Amino acid sequence: MFKANTVKNPNDILREEILQERAAVLGRAGRSVMATLEQLQAIEEGIEASLAGFSRFCEGSDTACGSVQRHRIVQEINGEIRRYNKTRELAKLRFYYLIVTREALGLRKHQRVEEIYRIPPSRKYLQQG
Repeated sequence: MFKANTVKNPNDILREEILQERAAVLGRAGRSVMATLEQLQAIEEGIEASLAGFSRFCEGSDTACGSVQRHRIVQEINGEIRRYNKTRELAKLRFYYLIVTREALGLRKHQRVEEIYRIPPSRKYLQQG
């Protein structure tokens, strides 16, 4: 029969607190990676929208897309690509911290973590010409 008012000894209480803290640390590390990946996705969507707008703006007409306007738009898009690549590096760093935290807690298999927190490849800059 199960007793509802079981008194825990100090070792059980300490062990439970340690397990709770381990779970909290892993949760924070995972949320940190996920937040950065979400930020990366938002930047990616902005770049794709800018590229689509750029293509429509410059489509087939040299007069609508003069060299000055084209240069300015390419610079703006490249600025967003730069921001994307910097955020990607931050995501890689936070992922590394997550793996180190897992290793420190005795968790050695990371295949599932790598599947969940997949870091996308870096973006190449647009050519000015």
